[in-house]
Amino acid sequence: MGQPVASRGRSATPTLGKAMLNKYARAFFTRVLTPFAAFLIRRGVSPDAVTLIGTAGVVAGALVFYPRGVFFWGTVVITLFVFSDLIDGNMARQLGRSSRWGAFLDSTLDRVADGAIFGGFALWYAGNGDDNVLCAVSIFCLASGQVVSYTKARGESIGLPVAVNGLVERAERLVIALVLAGLSGLHTFGVPGIQYLLPIALWIVAVGSLITLIQRVVTVRRESAEAEAAAAQEQQETQETPRTRGSEAAK
Repeated sequence: MGQPVASRGRSATPTLGKAMLNKYARAFFTRVLTPFAAFLIRRGVSPDAVTLIGTAGVVAGALVFYPRGVFFWGTVVITLFVFSDLIDGNMARQLGRSSRWGAFLDSTLDRVADGAIFGGFALWYAGNGDDNVLCAVSIFCLASGQVVSYTKARGESIGLPVAVNGLVERAERLVIALVLAGLSGLHTFGVPGIQYLLPIALWIVAVGSLITLIQRVVTVRRESAEAEAAAAQEQQETQETPRTRGSEAAK
């Protein structure tokens, strides 16, 4: 899952693993995991393989545990595999690799992981959770997360900066959902009332994602209008320059 450009040519957008740890914890775990990353390199394991395994672990944790309502252990498994997000970037830095393929692979697998997590919630509420409204909210969280990411990628692909920090971006969506899902799972250990944290998380993510989507669409519309106005102005100035020179030559 996603790493900074300096690591593997990836987007610098905060990712699940990096958002779950503050900057001091990230530095600590980077030091701790560096020997392990070096060990994997010596064994011939590639950063892409670690990325694939990490995503597979997240998907398994989400789709095996969450549909059965086992939110605490599901979140624990997902969190453990999140550390692959630090390991593959560490390996890439040690190898000095930076590639468009790495960026593409991470971005694609990020979407797979997101879909599995919110899909797991939807399956729970469609089954034993027996709540059609929260099932629909989970599906909305899944779909809106994909669209929010797409709006930025599509805007950048047509040459726009999409310079906006949305209210709830990918890192915030996943941290809110996973932390509160894990805590809600403590209900099975006898903690009363805590099971309501997951519905609260889903509603927060749904509303925040909608607001973020609107923010990005408005930003792309504004930047597009500004770019088109600048292009029209430049074209007008280019057309006027030859006529000006022609007039001066006639004098």
